[in-house]
Amino acid sequence: MEKKRFNTLWLSFLGVTAIPVLAIFIITLVVTRNEFYEMRQIYGPHFNPQTKESILMIIIFVLGLILVANSVWMIWMKGMVIKPIRDIEAAAKRITKGDLNFTLVTQRTDEIGELCRDFEEMRRKLKASHDAQVYTEQQQKMFISNICHDLKTPMTSIQGYVEGIMDGVATTPEMQEKYIRIIHNKTNEMNLLINELTMYNKLDMDHIPYDFKELNLKKYLDDCAEELGDDLSTRGFEFTYEYGCSDDVTVKVDPVQFSKVIHNLIGNSVKYMDKEDKKIALKVKDIGDSVMLEVEDNGAGIAEKDMPRICDRFYRGDSSRGKTKGSGIGLSIVKKILEDHGGNIIATSKEGVGTTMHVILKKYVGGKNG
Repeated sequence: MEKKRFNTLWLSFLGVTAIPVLAIFIITLVVTRNEFYEMRQIYGPHFNPQTKESILMIIIFVLGLILVANSVWMIWMKGMVIKPIRDIEAAAKRITKGDLNFTLVTQRTDEIGELCRDFEEMRRKLKASHDAQVYTEQQQKMFISNICHDLKTPMTSIQGYVEGIMDGVATTPEMQEKYIRIIHNKTNEMNLLINELTMYNKLDMDHIPYDFKELNLKKYLDDCAEELGDDLSTRGFEFTYEYGCSDDVTVKVDPVQFSKVIHNLIGNSVKYMDKEDKKIALKVKDIGDSVMLEVEDNGAGIAEKDMPRICDRFYRGDSSRGKTKGSGIGLSIVKKILEDHGGNIIATSKEGVGTTMHVILKKYVGGKNG
């Protein structure tokens, strides 16, 4: 490639030089071989012998000027055109080898400079895409590892308590009831993890199935709150439910998928609870053409630096790493479902005090949301 480019450049130089030189050389031959009287006929009675020499001097001067001009052109071409093209070629070779850790810098403002800047922008986008892919692959591996660990933990507990019942360790009805309650809670944890794994697969393919229905909000949430209250009380949580909207408010949601929103938010509050006096509240407020559901807890809270990313897939704040296992996709699932419902989620939190997740959903009025 280097030899071919070199030959092409020099052939171009010879071409633009040889054509005018050859033309002038032919003219010179014609002039020098013509008879003296022919020159007199051309230039008339004013022609003198020195005219021929003057013409030859002019021709030699023009030839020299052409050579100098083309030499300058060659130097300009090499510095202004060939070098940046070589830089782009070298950068392209580095990219093909998977090396994106460089910068293509140019101060030029012409078309070649624009080409260099476009190439550098392409490199930056490729690097950002590559880095994002590497990060996602790492997080996927961590996700699978966390799921396996979190499934193994309740499975081991269930196995232990079942063996305790079978071996007669739980000798009283009270102990048997306690063991069964623990087994029930552990199976709920496993079911939640399996649901997250299934939902992750659908989320990754951007294919969450929905069956939207018009529902009475109060009846729907009353049923959810009753189920949540029973489950949380067995875990030692104080659960409160406040409904502050009109009894006839209607929403259009997928009951199954929207239930995952509520259960995931409650599950997060349970997961990051670090107080002895465990409190979780579900509050419903009327905000005009929308309703706001609030899941409030008095748990560990979220660090301010983590707040902008809590709904990113696989993201887990530094404060939770090493303390709590989890897939890291719960809130990303919540966000995706709410967006598909035309809703939104906002978090407010104070580290060490607690967190409130605000879910905003349009009311369904006259055949449309809001």
